[in-house]
Amino acid sequence: MGSQWADCRFGYAWLGFAAALALHVLDEAKHDFLSTYNPSVKAIRARLPFLPLPTFTFRVWLSGLIAGITLLFLLSPQAFHCARWIRIAALPLSVVVGVFNASLHLLSSAYYRRWMPGVYSSPVLLAAALFLFWCTRI
Repeated sequence: MGSQWADCRFGYAWLGFAAALALHVLDEAKHDFLSTYNPSVKAIRARLPFLPLPTFTFRVWLSGLIAGITLLFLLSPQAFHCARWIRIAALPLSVVVGVFNASLHLLSSAYYRRWMPGVYSSPVLLAAALFLFWCTRI
C-alpha cells in the first residue's frame, strides 16, 4: 500500500485542491467578493495605471472560475497518472491560486479587522495548496 499511496497521492492532492478552490469560489460568491475586489482594483489602477488589473461583472467572474475549476476536475485523470506536465503546472497553480490567494484573504481580514469575502474557506484552500505543492515532486 505504501508505494500505491505514493503513486496516487498527487492525484488526490489535485482533486483536493480543485474541491478546495470550488469551495473558495462559493464562499466568495456568497459573500459578495466583487463588491470589495472591483473598488480595490479601481483604486489601485488610479495610482498605478500601468497595471493591467481587470474588473469583472458577477456573471463573467463566476463563469470564468467555474470553467477553470471544471478544467481542473477534467484533468484529474492526468494527475492520477502523474503526468510530468501536470506536476509542472501544479507548482505555480498551487502557489499563486492557492497560497497567495488564501494568504491575501487572511491578511486583508487581519489588516481591516473584519471578515473579508472568501476568508472562511481560505484555510482549506491554503492547506490544499500546500499539500498539492508538497506532493508535486518532479
